[in-house]
Amino acid sequence: MRIVKKNLRIFAVIVFTFLFGEEQDTRGFIVKVGDDCPPFKAELINESTITLDSLLGEVTLLQFTASWCSVCRVEMPHIEKEIWQIYRAKGLNVIGVDRDEPLEVVKEFAKTMKITYPLALDPGANVFSLFAERNSGVTRNIVIDKSGKIAFLTRLYNPIEFQEMIGVIDRLLKE
Repeated sequence: MRIVKKNLRIFAVIVFTFLFGEEQDTRGFIVKVGDDCPPFKAELINESTITLDSLLGEVTLLQFTASWCSVCRVEMPHIEKEIWQIYRAKGLNVIGVDRDEPLEVVKEFAKTMKITYPLALDPGANVFSLFAERNSGVTRNIVIDKSGKIAFLTRLYNPIEFQEMIGVIDRLLKE
């Protein structure tokens, strides 16, 4: 019985390290927490343009997504209800960055998903590739603090990690 308990503890440590350890933030990312956010420029579907410089002084969540991504479709309603609807009045920017899809597809995607936060186009995944390996998957979130530093990274949708991201956003907005 002692051996089983010991093995379970070792297994738990390995799983915890995988889910929440340093390795978490390297899953295809080429940036890490604490790095300066790479400068970027993207066109929103309403045809306005955003840049890193235009977001400085505010907390921003960049959510990399695509209409063909099933995990994105799971996560987006949570971002809408648990982040955007709660924190936009407190000064949070949420920008979905759609990977390499045409304007009409992205507009329909936003409508289908019933999201109200802004979506940006990312032709050729050029913005995406500033943060992650070009051929790695979407369903990524990057939280950027008011000074332009990366404060949190996620990959895929994990409810525990998602709640941790909300905590980071809440803390940053209060600073």
